[in-house]
Amino acid sequence: MPRIVPALIALAVACMPLAANAGPPAWRAKVETFAATHFKHTAWGFAHSRRDYALASALAAEDHATVDDDVLYAAAMLHDIAAFAPWEDAKKDHADRAVELLPAVLRDAGFPEAKIPAVLEATRTHMFDRKPVAPEAVYLHDADALDWLGAIGIYRLVSLVDANGGQPDGAATVGQLRTFLAAVPAGVVGPAAKRALPGREAWLKSFLETLGAESDGMKQL
Repeated sequence: MPRIVPALIALAVACMPLAANAGPPAWRAKVETFAATHFKHTAWGFAHSRRDYALASALAAEDHATVDDDVLYAAAMLHDIAAFAPWEDAKKDHADRAVELLPAVLRDAGFPEAKIPAVLEATRTHMFDRKPVAPEAVYLHDADALDWLGAIGIYRLVSLVDANGGQPDGAATVGQLRTFLAAVPAGVVGPAAKRALPGREAWLKSFLETLGAESDGMKQL
């Protein structure tokens, strides 16, 4: 065997630990810091972004689906940017507004240019009443939909109630929960999310029934 071959093998082996120990790309830390710094809200803040990413990843894994994790991560972290000042625009849907804003944010973070269109598409269709196509868009969409149901969906909306009697009040919140219970399930797309759906629906239905029984049919909220 020529000497050059063992030498090349030794060089490859020597380089393997370095590659294995390489951390996440720098843009991830920048995107996460941006979201953690600016997205402060009990219903659609940074914690919601983190849940969406974790759940979307889990759903994709359960379906054995191939997704670009860079795209999924960036879209999950940033999809609600237009729900916050100074980026919000009352004249535009927050998903559409986000599509206008994110290219600059992603480029500033050093995100791969070629993947920006996929992040924008996943962001544009993340709400339950829109139609995702690409795998990253499907799993972000489904995770975001499921996050409106179950115990976490209740927590998110109850956290918005005005404790001083303004809006939204308890009755308005119950109405929104009922709206989501009726509308969100039809928007779920992927097999894993559809399997998770009945449990979250049942939990929310049980809560509303129990709340009604304990509040004279919601009259005492």
